[in-house]
Amino acid sequence: MKTISLKIEDSIFIETEQILANVQMSRNRYINLAIEHYNKLHKRQSLANQLKLESNLVKEESMKVLMEFENLEDDFV
Repeated sequence: MKTISLKIEDSIFIETEQILANVQMSRNRYINLAIEHYNKLHKRQSLANQLKLESNLVKEESMKVLMEFENLEDDFV
């Protein structure tokens, strides 16, 4: 486990202390969970952006294939 020094805004610190008084959790555990949550959120956003980019890259080719299938159907009718 790593030790870090952290500067936190007064308002965030006060709010966190109020929450911690109600949830009966150590400050260290709370901060670790908050960072873990933020990391997961960032990874999901990054993955969504990557999927959107890749989807746009194959969209044109997918439309070409769809048109070819539609033309094949027209030939058999």
